[in-house]
Amino acid sequence: MSVDSVFVHKIWNENELSKMTGKDIPFPMLSDAGGTIGKMYGIYDEEGGVETRGRFLIDPDGVIQGFEVLTPPVGRNVSETLRQVQAFQLVRASKGTEATPSGWKPGKKVLKPGPDLVGNVWKEWKVSEAFDE
Repeated sequence: MSVDSVFVHKIWNENELSKMTGKDIPFPMLSDAGGTIGKMYGIYDEEGGVETRGRFLIDPDGVIQGFEVLTPPVGRNVSETLRQVQAFQLVRASKGTEATPSGWKPGKKVLKPGPDLVGNVWKEWKVSEAFDE
C-alpha cells in the first residue's frame, strides 16, 4: 500500500518489480491516496505527501504483532518478513506454549516459556544455531 495510484502500481509491477522477481506479485497493491491509512499508522509525511516505508504484521484478530519502519534509502528484507510471519504463526498455533528465539527458522529449536526457562535460555539455545544460514 502506498499513496501512489493503482496505475502507478501497475506500471511499477510491469516495468520493474516483475523483472526483478521474474513474475507478477501474487497479491493486490492498494492505493492510500491522501494517506488516510498511513496517518493511522503514523507513517504519513504531511509535508511531503508521502508515506515512509512501513511493514506491519497484523494477526487474524487485528492486533499488530510486529512492525518495521525504514526511511526510503534502506531496503526491506522480504525473507526476514516471511521468517517473522512463520514465527508468529507457530507461536499462535501453539497458543503461547512455544516461543522462537532470535534468528529462529522453521524446523529449528523452539523455546518453552515458563519459570524454568528464566535464566536458562543459554542452556536451551546456542547462538550458533540461531544464525545458521
